[in-house]
Amino acid sequence: MTPGYNGPSMKIALIGSHGVGKTTLCFELAAALKRRNADLEMVREVARRCPLPINQETTVAAQEWILHTQIAWEIEATTDHEVVLCDRAVLDNYCYLVHSAGTMRAWEQFIDHWMKTYDVLVHVPISDRPSYDGVRAVDPGFQEQIDLLLEGMIAARALAPIRLEAEERDQWCETIVEDLLPHLEPTLPLFDEPEIL
Repeated sequence: MTPGYNGPSMKIALIGSHGVGKTTLCFELAAALKRRNADLEMVREVARRCPLPINQETTVAAQEWILHTQIAWEIEATTDHEVVLCDRAVLDNYCYLVHSAGTMRAWEQFIDHWMKTYDVLVHVPISDRPSYDGVRAVDPGFQEQIDLLLEGMIAARALAPIRLEAEERDQWCETIVEDLLPHLEPTLPLFDEPEIL
């Protein structure tokens, strides 16, 4: 860790509806950044740990638990690592609260405050219908409603995320790394280079 280090040099968050491939992409991106010598910590999706109902059956209490936990995990990750990669931001988690109970002024103000802590946002589009994974909803209509809410929140806050193209899913990781290149260390070799005699 850098001497005198007081926070991350970069906090990246993947945003999007459920079932769009954020978690898979998060692991791929984490591996790519580690190969570039990044001191990285990943904040995994919080909703999967929620002890209360989520998806269409969610409640204000469940979504507030998710938001508070997300923030706590991000704070913890940023204390010891120079790069923090988040599988979601508070913004897309907030979409589920709005879908369930409408906008809440206190949370709106805090979301605006907390969004300033992200250096890079990456919007992951819907490229396929959600499949059953034991946790997330599979209703494509619900998936699209969350995506529309998120798009509205992005526009209302004049955010400018890196936008991935649904038809270029195989290149998503490379697209993000290319955008981040000016901030990254040179790539580390995966294996020791053979000596030339």
